[in-house]
Amino acid sequence: MVHLFASVKRLPVLAACAFAAASYPPIPADLTTPVQQRLAINGPNAISIGWNTYEKLDQPCVQYGTSSYALTSEACSTSSVTYATSRTYSNAVTLTDLSPATTYYYKIVSTNSSVEHFFSPRVAGDTTPFAMNAVIDMGVYGADGYTIGMDETKRDTIPTIDPSLNHTTISQLANTVDDYEFIVHPGDFAYADDWYLKPKNILDGEDAFQAILEQFYDQLSPISGRKAYMASPGNHEAACQETPHTTELCPAGQKNFTDFMTRFGATMATAFPSTSAAETARINANKAQVLAKPPFWYSFEYGMLHFVMLDTETDYDDAPDGPGGSAGLDSGPFGTPNQQREFLEADLASVDRSVTPWLLVGGHRPWYTTGGNGCTECGAFFEPLLYKYGVDLAILGHVHNSQRFQPVYNNTVDPNGMDDPAFPMYIVAGGAGNIEGLSAVGSNVSSNAFAYADDFSYAKISFLDANRLRVDFIRSATGEVLDTSVLYKSHSQRFVVR
Repeated sequence: MVHLFASVKRLPVLAACAFAAASYPPIPADLTTPVQQRLAINGPNAISIGWNTYEKLDQPCVQYGTSSYALTSEACSTSSVTYATSRTYSNAVTLTDLSPATTYYYKIVSTNSSVEHFFSPRVAGDTTPFAMNAVIDMGVYGADGYTIGMDETKRDTIPTIDPSLNHTTISQLANTVDDYEFIVHPGDFAYADDWYLKPKNILDGEDAFQAILEQFYDQLSPISGRKAYMASPGNHEAACQETPHTTELCPAGQKNFTDFMTRFGATMATAFPSTSAAETARINANKAQVLAKPPFWYSFEYGMLHFVMLDTETDYDDAPDGPGGSAGLDSGPFGTPNQQREFLEADLASVDRSVTPWLLVGGHRPWYTTGGNGCTECGAFFEPLLYKYGVDLAILGHVHNSQRFQPVYNNTVDPNGMDDPAFPMYIVAGGAGNIEGLSAVGSNVSSNAFAYADDFSYAKISFLDANRLRVDFIRSATGEVLDTSVLYKSHSQRFVVR
C-alpha cells in the first residue's frame, strides 16, 4: 500500500499534464500589478518590501513617506527575478535611513497599486514593551487546502480577508493587527508539495504546485504587506513532493528550496552591526554579517530583542533535508562547510545583554516535543550552542499543534523553573493550520507544561521589560488565550558564554 501511494504521488511528475486542473489566481490585466506583498526587517532603520508581478520589472520602485498624502521619497532596485515553472517575478526594494518606531506609508510603483503602511523597526536598546507573533506550519486554504466554517459576519475589515475562504489564523492576525509589531514564521509555508492530496491535481502536479504558492501568498499578503514577516525554511519548502529520494523527478524550479530562496532571499537581513561598546562584540557581529546566509540563517535586532533564525533543514551534520539526510530530500548545502555553525558562534557571542537583553532563536524542527520523537540531529547540533550562549527562548514548529516546555537542557528541567533559569525555554507553535491537519498531543514528557491540539492556534510573545517575557498561546478561531506563562531572567551577565 505504501509503495502504491508513493507511485501515485510520483505519477503527476512523470505524466504529461493532459488535464490541467490547477487553481491559479487570475492574471491581472496590468501585469505590473503588485501581488503577494511582504515586508521584512532588513537592517537598522531599514525595511525591505517584496512583491511579485506577472512580468519582469526593469526597475522595481517604492514611493514612501510619513504621510499617506506625501510620499516624498522613492527607492528603486534592479531585483526582479524568477525561476523555471514560476508565472511571476519576485521584486525587492529596501527602504533605508527610516526614523525608528514610526508609521510610514508606501506605494509600490504601478498603475494598479494602492497606498499601504507599516511601522518602522525599533532601534536596538529601545526598552519600550512590544509583542510579536510566532506562526509556523501555515498552509493555503480553499480549493487546494482547507476551508474553515465561520460566521462570515464576524470577519475583520483591516486587512480585508476573502469572505468565502475564512482562514482562522490569518483572520485572527488581522483582527489583532494593532496588538503586535512583527511576525516570525520559521518554516512550512503554503504546503504546495501536498498538491497530490486533491484529486483534481493528480495529472497537473507542476502547475498545481505553483498555483498553491500563488494562492497562499495572496492570502497572506494583507498581513505580510502590513507587518514585517520574518521567514526561515521548513521541510515543505524543499521540493515538489516529500517522497524520499525522488526529488530528481521534480521540475527544475520545484526542488532545492527554489521558490523560498527566490521569494525571501533579497528581503531578509544578514546580521546587524553591533551597537555594543565592547570591541569583541562588534568584531563578532561583523563576522556574523559575512557568514549569514539569508533566508536560511540570519539575525536581526528589534528594541530589547536579538533574534536568530536557524536552518534546521540543511547545512550541518546529518541535517534531515540535506544530502543523505533522513528525509531523503537531498537539498543544499547552501553555505560552505561549517558556515552555519560559525555564523551561530559569532552571532550569539556578539549579543550584549545591556543593549538587547532578550536572546531568542527560531527554527523549524523541534528536539523537544510530545507525542513522538523530536529531531535528534537538530538537538545534537543546536542545543549545546543555545545553552552555551544563554538563549532565553527557542521557537520551533513542524509538529502541528502548540506546546510549551519548562526551561530544559539535555532532557533535564532547570531547577529554577521560570525564575531566572540557566537553560533555554522551548515552545512549539505549529498549530496555525494546513491541509495536513493537526497532530495529536500524544504521550507527555516530563519537561512539557502545556500542549493543545483541539483547534488551530499560534503564539504571541510579549516583551514586558528587560527581565520579563510573556508567552501566550492563542486559539485562532476565537482569540481565547489557551495558556500563558511569564519567564523571568535577571540578565545580570552582559555576555553569556558557558
